[in-house]
Amino acid sequence: MKPKRRPEKFALRVTKGALVPADGFTAARLKERKYKINDVVFAELKKPRNPKFHRLAHQLGALVSQNIESFSGTAAHNVLKRLQLETNIGCDEVAYLSDGYGFITQRIPLSLSFESMDEGEFHEVLKGMCRHIADKYWPTLDSEEIASMAELMVDE
Repeated sequence: MKPKRRPEKFALRVTKGALVPADGFTAARLKERKYKINDVVFAELKKPRNPKFHRLAHQLGALVSQNIESFSGTAAHNVLKRLQLETNIGCDEVAYLSDGYGFITQRIPLSLSFESMDEGEFHEVLKGMCRHIADKYWPTLDSEEIASMAELMVDE
């Protein structure tokens, strides 16, 4: 099976009623691909995330690993994946039909990477994780306090 090829991404800037190339490199690539004025193209638009928020997610994982016994010694990335599975936030679900058991549902955590998840969905996933941590593991804190503690770790 051939590996899935990622589509080329173009940096576009929003102007009044239009999207235009954000830089000379993008303008040149569009020209090379023979895109012309009035061409209709299909696009998937995602606003890139602030790198600070990506670090925030991993700091949240580190905070949980360092302070919650059932996550002790777990790498920050693996903490995030486990939280995604526990909460079913930022997951796809696939159902399988199994003889003797019926349908079995598997949760698959989505990638939190920049190109895989946009800013809005990423914030929803992080907020959901913080809510879950407060509800299940750290009831003396609320979700905002947990997020704040992780943000402080980003600045260290």
